[in-house]
Amino acid sequence: MPKKLPTVDELLAALPADRRDTVTTLHKAIRKAVPKLAPVVMTAMGPSPLIGYGKYRYRTASGREGDWFLIGLVPGKGNYSLHICVGDKDGYLVERNAAKLGKVKAGRSCINFKKLEDLKLGAVTALMKQAEKTGGINAVA
Repeated sequence: MPKKLPTVDELLAALPADRRDTVTTLHKAIRKAVPKLAPVVMTAMGPSPLIGYGKYRYRTASGREGDWFLIGLVPGKGNYSLHICVGDKDGYLVERNAAKLGKVKAGRSCINFKKLEDLKLGAVTALMKQAEKTGGINAVA
């Protein structure tokens, strides 16, 4: 029988105090920026739970289909990760805007950082709003 996942509040409460403050601040910023994207705790990328906001339907070139979160917040153990899963024919939203996001390591749709002060939260929430309008990764080559 699969282990029952915690609620968002339970996940936040279970974090060490220093990490709880950062993740709670980010969670509130995400909820304010994209209030229509419902949060849900999931284990999509490994054993540690994450908070996913909204979802979209994807289909890979091989024909595999599934649902994925539009925005993801991963508390992590050493780094924090924000995922904004949006792309189109011009590439991935995070990757195209990496220089604006602060002292972070950015991938295609992932933003990794060690402390909240390293992240330009205004720039990130602007991307989240754009992501909500776009609705997921579509036809990224």
